[in-house]
Amino acid sequence: MSLKKYKKKRKLKESKEPKAKLKKSKSKNPIFVVHDHHASHHHYDLRLEMNKALKSWAVPKKPPLKKGIKRLAIQVEDHPLDYADFEGTIPEGQYGAGKVKIWDKGIYELKSKDKKKIEIKFKGKKLKGNYVLVKTNYGNKPEKSWLFMKV
Repeated sequence: MSLKKYKKKRKLKESKEPKAKLKKSKSKNPIFVVHDHHASHHHYDLRLEMNKALKSWAVPKKPPLKKGIKRLAIQVEDHPLDYADFEGTIPEGQYGAGKVKIWDKGIYELKSKDKKKIEIKFKGKKLKGNYVLVKTNYGNKPEKSWLFMKV
């Protein structure tokens, strides 16, 4: 994993977002966070701790809380682990400008992972239970498109 894309897109001194550093979590279990991001388009950012960073997806609608609801999830650049605690406003003119607030946070258990499917058991306040991210070829960026759903 690399944070080069994260760093390249931002002026970190101006945005006050966390610095681009790979680091190990203090938690015994991997952490996750879902940000409610009021940017040019309101969306949610799903972030999973993997390999000293947060693997991230932009989810255009509220994450599913019930089985049978599928959400598009567009994979975006990895974020530093410190982003799990980030809340604030990214200034106008900056990448991702807008208000960022934590919607849910907790730990997760990785059930299985390959190039086309990631199975997770969330232990958060809102996201609880078994979920899956499944690779698709949908949308404008099929190489980054996934479906996120509770199973």
